[in-house]
Amino acid sequence: MHDGSTSHSLIQSKPKKQNISGILLLDKPQGISSNKAVQITKHLFTAARCGHTGTLDPMASGLLPLCLGEATKFSSVMLGANKSYEATLKLGYASTTGDSEGEITRLDAGNTQLDLQHCEHILKQFLGTITQTPPMHSALKYQGKPLYVYARQGKTIDRPARTVTIYDLQIQAFQTDTLQLKVRCSTGTYIRTLAEDIGKTLGVGGAYLTQLRRTEVDRYDLSQAQSLANLKTLSAQDLLSLLLPVDHLLEQFPSVHLDESSASRIIQGQVIPCPDTTTLPAESFIRLYRHPQQFIGLGKITDQQTIMAKRLLAQQLA
Repeated sequence: MHDGSTSHSLIQSKPKKQNISGILLLDKPQGISSNKAVQITKHLFTAARCGHTGTLDPMASGLLPLCLGEATKFSSVMLGANKSYEATLKLGYASTTGDSEGEITRLDAGNTQLDLQHCEHILKQFLGTITQTPPMHSALKYQGKPLYVYARQGKTIDRPARTVTIYDLQIQAFQTDTLQLKVRCSTGTYIRTLAEDIGKTLGVGGAYLTQLRRTEVDRYDLSQAQSLANLKTLSAQDLLSLLLPVDHLLEQFPSVHLDESSASRIIQGQVIPCPDTTTLPAESFIRLYRHPQQFIGLGKITDQQTIMAKRLLAQQLA
């Protein structure tokens, strides 16, 4: 007769989730989704909560900032961040997905002969504000479903064009039908679409991405990131030492230090007067600290020069 002891021991052996908070800069490997990277990291840290700050395609590798615990409350501040990529384009070919995972077709480009000078001239046309139509193979939602779901069913949905900004576009290497680029761009830029458009403008019919690596997100870069392979070799203590503090995400906002009384009141949901030393315009977001250096959350300056809480750390952490 089964007494349930086996299942009980299995339940007991599951590691207890911990309230770990911080930011991990991950170097996501090629071949897994951003969500899969989140799940692996969550398991390694035995973290109760973990989320990313904007997806990176499975075929792409590189920098993926992850927020653990209380940091997830502030992940949205990264959604509008500028990004940098290293991209390899195969010229004169088309892919159904815009990358190497789709069906590849060779395009008839006539007798077009490309040289480095012509490529550099054409790339200048893509600098600044440009218009892109999001690809069907993307996570952009239509009626609650990602576009790639419709694409896999052979359906095409009308997608409104969007405006993005290309800040820098440099050639790192050029061969007959291969172009390696470094791209710095605004959020919302589809590098696959950029690759296709560059191929068309070069006169070779199109192009697709054979490799894509994200090297920067906002002020973070790949040199600060950890690989999953390395994370799997580390002890729990070493893993924790890799986390950046929660307020690292919010360094673009000025800081305001509160005395014990003001800190207690704002944690209780009260609006408090600005300290005499603070002269910031209304609507400014601010980092709130309880003296001397304890981060308690994000606040906002009101029209009346008072401070209201916008998002605070959980009470036990504050």
